[in-house]
Formats: sequence, C-alpha cells, structure tokens
Amino acid sequence: MSRISKITLSIASVFLLQCATPQERATLEVKDHIRADLAALTSAAREMQSVTPAQGPWSPSTHSSDVARMRAAWLRARAAYERVEGAVAVLFPELDVSTDARFDHFVSERPDTNLFDGEGVTGMHAIERILWADQIPERVRAFEATLPNSPQAARAPMTATEAQQFRSDLLGRLIRDSEEMERQFRPLALDNATAFRGVIGSLEEQLEKVNVAATGEEESRYAQTTLADMRSNLEGSQRTFRAFRPWLESVQQQALATRIDARFAALSAQYTALQGDALPPVPEGYNPTTPSAAHLATPYGQLRSFLQRESDPMQSESLVALMSTAADALNIPQLR
Repeated sequence: MSRISKITLSIASVFLLQCATPQERATLEVKDHIRADLAALTSAAREMQSVTPAQGPWSPSTHSSDVARMRAAWLRARAAYERVEGAVAVLFPELDVSTDARFDHFVSERPDTNLFDGEGVTGMHAIERILWADQIPERVRAFEATLPNSPQAARAPMTATEAQQFRSDLLGRLIRDSEEMERQFRPLALDNATAFRGVIGSLEEQLEKVNVAATGEEESRYAQTTLADMRSNLEGSQRTFRAFRPWLESVQQQALATRIDARFAALSAQYTALQGDALPPVPEGYNPTTPSAAHLATPYGQLRSFLQRESDPMQSESLVALMSTAADALNIPQLR
C-alpha cells in the first residue's frame, strides 16, 4: 500500500471513529490495531528474507551477524502475530495453522523430508527451529525425538540449495501467508464476537502454554521466548479491552470495567516480575497433577497457579470469567 493510500485510510478511520457509536468505535479501533500488526508481521518477514545470506550455506557460527539480524526480525514478527492471534485464529484458521502451528502438529500428520522447502512444516516455528538450532534445550530435543514420522533434527542449511530454499521457499511462504491475511482482512467488517471473544480464547490459552513446558512442548521452545509470546498476547488483549471499555461504560458497567482493569493489571505485574523472555524453569520432578508445596513455591509453580485462577471461567472474579461477563453484558454472541 502506498504512503498516500495509508494517509487516506488513516483520515477515513479518524472520521469514522468520530461519527460512530461506542459499539462501532470499538470494532473500528480493534480493526485498525490488527491491520497495523498484520502489516508489521509482513514487514518483519520481508526483513528476515532480506538479511538472509543469498548464497551458500550459513550457520550461527559462520554468519553470526546475519543470524542475529534474522533472529531480531523473527522476534518482531512473533510479537506482532501474538498481539492479534485471538482474532486471526478465528478469522483465518488455515492461515493460522500454516503460520503458527507447532512443529509437532505438522509431523504428527506426515513426515517432513525437507526442513527448508516451504512445504510440510511451515511458518514461524519452522523458521525458529532453524534459526536457533544451536541453542535448543535438551528437554525439547528429547520430546521431539518421541514424535511420529522420524522428524529430522533441527539444523541450519548445509548446502547452497538448502540455503536458497530457506530464503525463497520457507521465508517466502511466511511472507505470502502474511500478505494473504492482510489482503483478506482489509475489506472485512470485523464483528464483535471475533474481536472480543477471540481475546477471551487467547487468555484461556495462557495456562496451556505454561502447562506444556513441563514436557518441552511450549510454543516458542527453540528461541526460548514463550513468556514474550504471552506478554504480547496480553498486550493485544488489553488493547482490545480498552477499545471496548467505553461501550461497556455506556451500558452502566463501570464497576465491571474497573474489576477487569484490576485483573489485567495483576496479570501484567505477574509477567513483569519474571526476568527475561523464557518461561521460568520447570522444577525437577514436577508433577502437574499433585505438585508439591516446594514446587508450587517456585517461579514456575507460582505462575502456573496464578494462570489457573485467572483462566478459570468458573472462578467468578477471574479475568476470563469477568471478560465473559462483559461480553454477555454487551450481548456479544458466542463464537461459532
């Protein structure tokens, strides 16, 4: 999209927001945020491709500067996607799979004989697995060794052909998929259920992302940035709620809005208190069914316990329950 087109679109968005009802403003504002993040995803994917060595094999040891730039672009792409994951997974389920499904999802269905060709295992985690092949934790390697269809070990491209395939095919697939999401999203009239209840689903999944760390199955397991993913999820969720808050207040639900703000603040404080972008280490011998008091007292145990409460729809004051109450108060239908 040209710079003039973007300016025209921005002016039109401001005009629409000024003339719209609180309900209309909520979805228009969320749509603007999603549009911006999808554009950021595409931009970061293109940058990844542009800084990838064009010829010959490469690795973190032989091309450390190039790999550092690729990794930085991947992290930007990842943050952009995680901020809009709740809505994108509802709107574009097939593109969500090709962009964001984990390695084990793909190889559970069929073997992948070429790590670099943009077929079979695709998307951000396929790229991540190659970019961080030299830093994969042993528990992750052990988990992936148990997967069906004898998956290939993670590695950087070892031939000029593999390097070219990584650049043009695997990264090219991510670019095409992100461009397709942008193209399909642009004319959509975003509905309230997708915008708001999609976020509730994303919040519920925060616990699952922590639970599977015990077996090496967490989301961004190669870069060890699953906690960063969760922070981006939270950022996108808070942004959506801020857009819907005036509508909630317009139906005399100020007290409910304040309670939701408090739960978002508590979850944000929980994430901020943890250092780095990786989940806290799972304590040795941890049993998720009957964790010991000592295990519950660890940073991992405390995070998991907190998320168990906040993602439980049956706990009336949990974040998920309060967001569902807000959706009901606004007569936002359930997702189909």
